[in-house]
Amino acid sequence: MSADPLAGAKQAARKAGFARRKEAHAADPGTGAGRLSELLAGHRGVSLAGYMPIRTEIDPLPAMAEACAYGPVSVPVITGPGEPLRFALWEPDMPLVDGPFGARIPAAPVYVTPEILIVPLVAFTRAGGRLGYGGGFYDRTLALLRGQGAALAIGFAYAAQEAEALPFDPYDQPLDLIVTEREVISPRISEPPRL
Repeated sequence: MSADPLAGAKQAARKAGFARRKEAHAADPGTGAGRLSELLAGHRGVSLAGYMPIRTEIDPLPAMAEACAYGPVSVPVITGPGEPLRFALWEPDMPLVDGPFGARIPAAPVYVTPEILIVPLVAFTRAGGRLGYGGGFYDRTLALLRGQGAALAIGFAYAAQEAEALPFDPYDQPLDLIVTEREVISPRISEPPRL
């Protein structure tokens, strides 16, 4: 375990979250994207960022493809360690190449600034806490976008990824909504529960 208690707690929570996500992914009925589409229907035409699923992440691609009919849809591009994400326009069946960490990205990126972000995660709390992979990419990006104006962060996950509490530090950006295959959760964010 790490000498830093918060880092150690995050590492343990991440391990538990990955295990729950793997199990949920194996039993995935494929209904999550439909619930995500229902939510996004109320935001048609707004610039949307999704993500290209890797490993056992819940798949937002059907909802993203549907959203393309109404407005711009983009995917994250990692430009370097410690940098916020950039977002490249995406359409179904466009040419893609391998990006960092195995996520596919557009072969010829055209960058935009999204107003709504569908955010992948390892674990979440009902209060809007989010545990990611540990690189801080979404935390930096959301802080930047929120500093420039409104940015809606929608966590997309399996219901099994919910945790009672998560380790949380001042740099962690909360989620505005969470969509699972079962429900849409509207957090009452004052402060996410801490471990």
